[in-house]
This record gives sequence, C-alpha cells and structure tokens, in this order.
Amino acid sequence: MSQDRLLRRTLAAAAGASIGVAWAAHAAAMPPPDAGRGATIAAHGLAPGVPACAQCHAYNGSSIGGGAFPRITGLSAYYIDKQMHDFASGVRTNAIMTPIAKGLSPEEVADVAAYYASAAGPSPSPSPPPSPPPSPPPVAGGNPMLLKRGEQLAKIGDASKDLQSCNDCHGPDGAGEPPAIPYLAGQFAQYITSQLKTWQAGSRKSSPNAMEYIAKRLDDQDVAAVAAYFQQARAAAAPAASTK
Repeated sequence: MSQDRLLRRTLAAAAGASIGVAWAAHAAAMPPPDAGRGATIAAHGLAPGVPACAQCHAYNGSSIGGGAFPRITGLSAYYIDKQMHDFASGVRTNAIMTPIAKGLSPEEVADVAAYYASAAGPSPSPSPPPSPPPSPPPVAGGNPMLLKRGEQLAKIGDASKDLQSCNDCHGPDGAGEPPAIPYLAGQFAQYITSQLKTWQAGSRKSSPNAMEYIAKRLDDQDVAAVAAYFQQARAAAAPAASTK
C-alpha cells in the first residue's frame, strides 16, 4: 500500500472517530430520542414543509422509485442524523432533502434517525440476467464483466489509479462500519452512482480526503461497475447492525 493511500485511510478513520465523539457529545446534551415519534414523522410528516419520509424512503426504509432514493433501513442513527445535519448546513445539497432537514428540529431529526436505524426493509430486486449494455452503458448489474470490475474495485482496488478497495473503509463485502461509515451492500446502484457523481463535481463536500479523492479517480465505467456490484452484493452481506 502506498503512503498516500495509507494516509487517506488514516485520515478517514481519524475523521470518523472525531465526528463520532462530537456527535456523542451532541447526543448527550439532548433528551433520549423517541423512535415512536420518529415513526410518526416517517409515516405522516410534519406540517408545514416536512412531508412523510415514507413518500420516498418507504415506511420500512427500503425506499421507492427504483433507486432514485437510497435505502436507509438499518443505517446507524448517527449516520442518518449526520446526513440530515449536512443537508441543513449545506455540506450536502438536494432540492428535496435540504428544506426537509431545515424544517426539523435537532430532536425530531434524532427521533427519525432512531426509528429508521431500527427498521428492517427488504433489499433491492436481484440484478437482471446478463446482457451486453448499450452505448453509453447504463448502470446494469447483470453484465458479468461489469460485475467483475466492480468486485475488483470493491475487494482489491486499483493500484494503477491509486485506489484502495471500497471494503477497506466500508467493511467486508460493503457491510458497513457503523456508526460512521454506511453499508454499500444492497444499496441501489442508481443512488451509489449519483453520489459518486456529486463527489466528482464537488457538490457533496463531506469526506474530501477520502470519498472525493476516490470518486475523482473513477471513470464512468468504474462508477457503473462498483455501483452494480454493490447492489447485488446484499446476498453476501446484509446491512451491518446499527449503533443506536
């Protein structure tokens, strides 16, 4: 492993640890989250300006829309809470999520995070049968060469591009390293693709030393490959147990 790759892994681990400590202090200053109230917000939303989470993410967190919205079932409460704060602060921007995050109080965010951390939703449907992708290729999980390249990036990385494996940070088979690092196994390929593109564009400002660096070294085929691989990897690794 090169010194640069080791440094980035160390920086990512240190950043995860430091924000974990900061979040723990933040959580300790608030009342315990109420997952029951979070379930109510997920099902019904809050008027005005906060629609039901279930409209996009489904009540069980498995999400709807074929990958336009991410699976959030079983993510750690810490990770969900942090993403909501990132949307509210502008670290992440999204036309749907930013106003919702700004419309919730810190206590309400914690409640919703606690609810979805305890939820259990199904994984995406299996990838379609192998078929040659058209040009330009879509994110098609059934293409065997695409999956093979995705597996290489996930498990080994690519030294020629100075890329460590995804599993170095996201855990064995992409199962996640809670509370700070989310699972990729079973996440929608469309969503993984969209987020790698936002890091490439610099519009998602979290993790500049790890995810932004990595994303900018992936070409379009690599992005499609790793996204397709992790969507179908759920059978080998279910979402890691959440830390609540």
